[in-house]
Amino acid sequence: MNSSLTSIASSARERADGLGLLALRLFVAQEFFQAGLMKVSAGLTAPEWFAGLDFPPMLAWLGPDLNWVAAGLGEVVLGAAIGLGLLSRLAALGLMFITWVAVYTVHFDLGWAGWNQIETEGGLGFKVPLMLGLMCLAILTQGAGRFSVDAWLCGRQVRRHHDTPGAIQTHP
Repeated sequence: MNSSLTSIASSARERADGLGLLALRLFVAQEFFQAGLMKVSAGLTAPEWFAGLDFPPMLAWLGPDLNWVAAGLGEVVLGAAIGLGLLSRLAALGLMFITWVAVYTVHFDLGWAGWNQIETEGGLGFKVPLMLGLMCLAILTQGAGRFSVDAWLCGRQVRRHHDTPGAIQTHP
């Protein structure tokens, strides 16, 4: 009886493996994709509030319009990549950089906002961007998980390698 319960638990664990990362990726993807779509749909010219921001020295020379477009396109493209699980570690790293710039330029001065006061009169505090950055860190360190294009491509590479005549088998 005990071995059958262990077998059932093991089977359930195997089937659920990767669901947490999938849910995390989809949440992160929709947040960034939506933010990027808002920027992209607003046009190529940065709004006045964005143009007045103090960008980090390495980005300040790009100017507000280029920073606006780069942030919007980055959020859309990298958000979609995270959602699909395509080059997810690289996409997570890019989104972490975008988040750092957003916290540096906008959110940090607005303070830490609690769940009941995320939106202040001045805008959004840095609690939510920090959480999104930590979620991206989880994807960066753990990968996209089983339900991703990355896993599918990796599986194809492994199968292709093992189907090659004369390939060295390293597992039983």
